[in-house]
Amino acid sequence: MTRVGSHGELRRQSRVIRALGSDFVASVLEAGDRQLHRAPHTAALIDGWPDDPSSAALAMRFNAALHALARGGNVADLSALYQREHDEFDRAIGGALAAHDDFIIRWMQEPTQTNEVARAAGFAAALMALRVRTGMPVELLEIGSSCGLNLNLARYRYDLDGVIAGDPASPVRIAPEWRGMTPVAAPIEVVAARGVDLNPLDAADRRARARLLAFVWADQPRRIERLKTALRIARAHPPELTRADATLWLPEQVAAPQSEGVCRVVFHSMVIQYLGRAARSAVIDAIHAAGARATDARPFAWLSFEWTEGREKVELALTCWPDGARRVLATCHPYGEWFDWHG
Repeated sequence: MTRVGSHGELRRQSRVIRALGSDFVASVLEAGDRQLHRAPHTAALIDGWPDDPSSAALAMRFNAALHALARGGNVADLSALYQREHDEFDRAIGGALAAHDDFIIRWMQEPTQTNEVARAAGFAAALMALRVRTGMPVELLEIGSSCGLNLNLARYRYDLDGVIAGDPASPVRIAPEWRGMTPVAAPIEVVAARGVDLNPLDAADRRARARLLAFVWADQPRRIERLKTALRIARAHPPELTRADATLWLPEQVAAPQSEGVCRVVFHSMVIQYLGRAARSAVIDAIHAAGARATDARPFAWLSFEWTEGREKVELALTCWPDGARRVLATCHPYGEWFDWHG
């Protein structure tokens, strides 16, 4: 695999981020590209990254490290930049890189944590379609759960092109731009929800909350407030999370007895890109093995919110067993800002 190199990766991702609507984060990455020589350890980490830097989201790790420094309030000029008190990107970011190279490199060595609850709008619409198909409540199994916020998806309120779903009294209100067909209205009934992550975050842990908030783009305050509210719900209703390798956890979960009249659903969002080839194959094999055991009384479904293989677009796909039919339900914004629903 050809390495893009540190400067090339930050510059390339700045163009992607600007196209996704975040001029501020794009400017952060552009200034980081120009000033990275002031943080030699961080530059060496990105230049020497052994795998695809885009799949590893190195630019997002870099941006989040700076956001964390700014939120911490110990780098006055950087905090002032993030609070829009000035627009001297090169000065503030260059100074932060020079003074906090070791902090940034430690932050970037940890995996990304973007437990974006707006993606749950797609899952909610898919579960409504699944309810119409099966007439059953669901049991949810999530891989790559992070803090498990999307395991609480039935506790959120959704407005999907005028279709109100979920908990109408929820303080987490998700109303993405909806394109294409209007989704079918149906109950979202979750009888059990469990998740797995190599490094699950605890919503009760202040540092874990700070890490999640740092990964939200600083110029999107609505996302930040929605995340804070979802974290409060997670503290009141802690998701059931297991610290484990998904390739070991998932086969055990799907092999466990399944209640009659309940549809078991494996779901994930922006996880596949972080799995190696062997791990990805193991997860998919476990899913297909579970599908092969499905019956009309005990159906099984696979719901994925992921980039296409060539990273041209993000798709929400649903595969249902016992027939194994797969449908691409929607093309999506990576963070759930909009859905083009195909139905």
